[in-house]
Amino acid sequence: MLIAACANPDASQNTQEPFDPYEGQNRQVHQFNLGLDRALVRPVAKGYSRALPDDIENAVVRFAVNLSLPSDIVNNVLQLNMRGAFQDTARFLVNTTVGLGGFFDPASEMGMKAGTNTDFGETLHVWGAREGAYVELPLLGPSTERDTWGMAVDLFTNPLSYVLESPENLYGTGAAVAAGLSKREKFGDTIDSILYESADSYAQTRSVYLQNRRFELGGTSGSTYIDPYGDPATSGSLEDPYDQ
Repeated sequence: MLIAACANPDASQNTQEPFDPYEGQNRQVHQFNLGLDRALVRPVAKGYSRALPDDIENAVVRFAVNLSLPSDIVNNVLQLNMRGAFQDTARFLVNTTVGLGGFFDPASEMGMKAGTNTDFGETLHVWGAREGAYVELPLLGPSTERDTWGMAVDLFTNPLSYVLESPENLYGTGAAVAAGLSKREKFGDTIDSILYESADSYAQTRSVYLQNRRFELGGTSGSTYIDPYGDPATSGSLEDPYDQ
């Protein structure tokens, strides 16, 4: 927390320009991630989505989202957002019981508000921690110094990881990986255009991530932004952009 709070001050908070002092290392990691996506992630995501019916695939995504709600509740409490904590708690209870563990979403059908989808990176933001430098992480992709520390803490903020015994406590991880594959395939056109069709995929990835993240945290005044990583569970069918 202290390291994130003491991250180098930068002008990106006000000018929206990226603060990227580690660009050389970041570009090397970006090339690694690009090769991994081309060789493994994209074809596996394509095969996964083709193998499963859309209804089952969306159910797995809903299950993953539901299992992440306890972590959201903890972060809402840390942010003193008690309304969000109560809303996420109610949604988790309804979908875990009536929704059979979260495979169904009766909470939305009942008109309950969507989950807050928060994290410890946002908690650090609420506490006043600076965004810090932009970094690209192996496997995990674009981030900032603040969000990187947030991801590390989020590994321990979900109470289910302490309540459930092995191997049940690994269900959330497996579901999250499956949901990630679904997102990679659903937003394949947008992601492919950024990674493989732009003149500088690194700069484009950095721009999209920072723009979206700052929008989520209320740090920009723009009214529109690209979100290639939205929630596929709220959409209709999962289309296959590779099916010619």
